[in-house]
Amino acid sequence: MSLTAGSRPDGTRPPAAVEEPTAAVAAATVKESVPRGGAKAGKVPFRVRWRRDRTLILMTLPVIILLLIFNYVPLLGNVVAFQDYDPYAADNGITAIFHSPWVGVEQFSRMFDDPLFWSAAKNTIVLFLLQLVLFFPVPIALALVINSVIRPRVRAVAQAIMYLPHFFSWVLVVTVFQQIFGGAGIIAQTLEKHGWSGFDLMTNASFFKYLVTAQAVWKDAGWGIIVFLAALAAVSTDLYEAAAMDGAGRWRRMWHVTLPALRPVIALLLVLRVGDALSVGFEQFLLQRYAVGAGASEVLDTYVWNMGIQNGDFSYAAAVGLAKGVIGVCLVLGANKVAHLLGEQGVYQK
Repeated sequence: MSLTAGSRPDGTRPPAAVEEPTAAVAAATVKESVPRGGAKAGKVPFRVRWRRDRTLILMTLPVIILLLIFNYVPLLGNVVAFQDYDPYAADNGITAIFHSPWVGVEQFSRMFDDPLFWSAAKNTIVLFLLQLVLFFPVPIALALVINSVIRPRVRAVAQAIMYLPHFFSWVLVVTVFQQIFGGAGIIAQTLEKHGWSGFDLMTNASFFKYLVTAQAVWKDAGWGIIVFLAALAAVSTDLYEAAAMDGAGRWRRMWHVTLPALRPVIALLLVLRVGDALSVGFEQFLLQRYAVGAGASEVLDTYVWNMGIQNGDFSYAAAVGLAKGVIGVCLVLGANKVAHLLGEQGVYQK
């Protein structure tokens, strides 16, 4: 029996071989796999991202405009720190910048030679350190206490009571403290009725730094626990259950589960607080300035206001404010570097 070409000994023909793709087909396949416009693989084109996120972008647009107008455009006015600025050198204050003489770093040299500036800087640093020790841990402790409350209604009432002072103005806060700790306050009158001598903490210059710290704790500590409660809500309950099964009590679970979960948030807020070290407050100190004197209540913010607005020395006030801002940026960068060394993310990643 004769065999035809390509046939098997049993007379059947083998299946057709799969042809290898030609070079043209392979090139076409590679070409189709590359997105149009030369975009890299895995990168979403701007047109797609705009169509997807345009609603969110339009919602944030008014906030961005307000931020530019009130936070970034005024930065251009810092140029007067290098001038002997005279607002009456032209028809308006803006064009007066172009008619004011340049003095270089003369305003900064004057700042370093001014003893009132160093007194205000000393008060600012002392108040910052005091608030960092006495005020910063309070929201953390309150968040831990509220998080340990089991009944939701009790927790909601406690949160509402702690949040409420945040919405009070500093005028109302100072008034409340005046009615309690002032010379004619409730405590002083009660002591006098029982034969004790009264007191007036609101005019005590040596006690002023503790007084303003107590006011800040009462006003803003309740609001600060929101961030920590949000971080605690993200902690898995499985961790607490596993720790309880291993024999860990309430304090052990707090130390080994709760506090490690709060570490990133604590590091972030601590970095931001350090960067805001030279801004301990303005309205709070200005309202109580005449009660305790400028020696105890003068901080950098009130010093800038006093020199710039009251005395009309705009160039010198701008120089102090510019130096304060530069130091604040350096503090943020330094604190963020320390956070990275401790293994935390901080304000931004490495």
